[in-house]
Amino acid sequence: MSGVPMQTDDTMARWLRALLPAALCALDPAGCGGVRLRAQAGPARDAWLAQLRALLPPGTPLRRIPLDAPDARLLGGLDLAATLRAGRPVAERGLLVEAHGGVVLLAMAERISSAAAARLTAVMDEGVVVMLRDGLETREAAEFGVIALDEAQGDDENLPAALCDRLACIVELEGLRAGDCPQLPFDAGHIAAARARLPTVSVSPVVIQSLGAAAQAFGVDSLRAFMLAVRAARAAAALDGRDQVGEPDVTLAAQLVLAPRATQCPASAVEASADVPPDSPAPDNTPAEAAPPPGDAGGEQKDEQKDDRPADLQQPLEDRVLDAVRAALSPDLLAHIRLAGGRLPRARSAGRSGALRGNGQRGRPVGVRKGRPGGGPRLSVIDTLRAAAPWQLLRRRQGMPATRVAVRPEDFRVVRYRQRTQTTTIFVVDASGSSALHRLGEAKGAVELLLADCYVRRDRVAVIAFRGTRAELLLPPTRSLVRAKRSLAGLPGGGGTPLAAGIEAGWSLADALRRQGDTPTLVLLTDGRGNVARDGQGGRARAEQDAQAAARRVRASALRTLFIDTSPRPHPSAQSLAAGMGALYAPLSAADAQGISQLVKQAGAQSAGQNG
Repeated sequence: MSGVPMQTDDTMARWLRALLPAALCALDPAGCGGVRLRAQAGPARDAWLAQLRALLPPGTPLRRIPLDAPDARLLGGLDLAATLRAGRPVAERGLLVEAHGGVVLLAMAERISSAAAARLTAVMDEGVVVMLRDGLETREAAEFGVIALDEAQGDDENLPAALCDRLACIVELEGLRAGDCPQLPFDAGHIAAARARLPTVSVSPVVIQSLGAAAQAFGVDSLRAFMLAVRAARAAAALDGRDQVGEPDVTLAAQLVLAPRATQCPASAVEASADVPPDSPAPDNTPAEAAPPPGDAGGEQKDEQKDDRPADLQQPLEDRVLDAVRAALSPDLLAHIRLAGGRLPRARSAGRSGALRGNGQRGRPVGVRKGRPGGGPRLSVIDTLRAAAPWQLLRRRQGMPATRVAVRPEDFRVVRYRQRTQTTTIFVVDASGSSALHRLGEAKGAVELLLADCYVRRDRVAVIAFRGTRAELLLPPTRSLVRAKRSLAGLPGGGGTPLAAGIEAGWSLADALRRQGDTPTLVLLTDGRGNVARDGQGGRARAEQDAQAAARRVRASALRTLFIDTSPRPHPSAQSLAAGMGALYAPLSAADAQGISQLVKQAGAQSAGQNG
């Protein structure tokens, strides 16, 4: 946008990049979906939210949704007090209906339950709230944007993937100070005028093609992300006073929407990032000299014309958008892409530090259900009265006293509770001769770092080692970091590779923990080349067959599994075995212990939210 001075110092540029999504969301809340604001509560986040409030035109609703908001307050329901006074069902408007045309602030979004996220995203998709319960039937418009306040401090907490997929921008405020926050050159009047202009903004096929090519090149698989990028480009053009989406709008939308979602990068950028320091300028991909084609008499004249134009304008729009997204990628993301072999693993399953399970009497209340009290479930008096209220007029006609609330057994509602279970990370380490020859010491270092991370999250850890002809449980599930390090430090190396025995030992322990209600995670560190069969006999062919059979058992159990290849170079047998297990694959040869620890933690965070 021409009104924003993008060429400033680093702090100013970061603040402007963080504030631009607030302007786009204020302009087109429902179209842009919203913003994931990753920041702890503090002055920086307050400054960002203050600018958002200042940009909203007068009369635009802004509602805050607390984490424990019940469905009746979120979606609307029966107003019990008004119903008892009137003698007929009276509806209460929910927060989402009240926020129609505006913005909702989702507090502590990283802790939202999957059920609440599903209801919220369903309303975002449909744009209406339909209520068919408690004797009520209503349908009201509810189009809004969501500002998800993400206060997560570790990888064990993450937003549901379904909600993240519907939010256009991801804003990071870490390291920014409120005192450095600039004032955007927009106000509520500019936003109101841009809202009126937005329906007339057109998008050319070239723009759509360039955004689609950028999404494909950087591994953005979600179609919603591409659609959000188009909406963001239209909003940027409207804010800049134009009726046609131009190149600045396309590059801005690609940097704000597509770059944070990148899971891969063109090979040239990945290779260049390994040699170029983060602070060095981006390399110029334009050839220094381009010889004219043979027989082109006007070649010199064309070259002179090209020299009169900036180098970036000589490229097609699609290439310029790719360069803009590549420039917006952080060095950390490029490093993770290199470690993952060119593409980050996709998220697979839902879960945080522990799965949630139902419990009749203990845990966190998560709603009510039909049922009779006694033998465990507790009666919810308010919800029982709520269920009985719509039938009072009919029951009075049947002879019930008018001064009492007639409650029948079918009105009883009991409280449902949900309790968070423990998470146990099971490390299955290859201590055979081939692994020791390769990088057993590096694998030990990576495991120790991961053990420390599990200790911080108060997860339990277990260590299984396999060598010779069998697998051995070195450390039963424990929270003692000292015991875990001691058992790992004394791990010897050498002997055959009973890969099938190691996989089966890890699976057996994980299955036993799951039966006890725990949430197990299996981390396998091996080169994937077994030479000892399940019965202890040698032979690489039988050993590989037994390992594949054990891998299929792990896959059938739907365990969250991480496969770390300890070979000097990524080996096809390890990749094949990881695919057979349905595991996230990562080569240890691409990094040291610290690097592989970071990659595994990131893979765990990504696998924490795809079920939505």
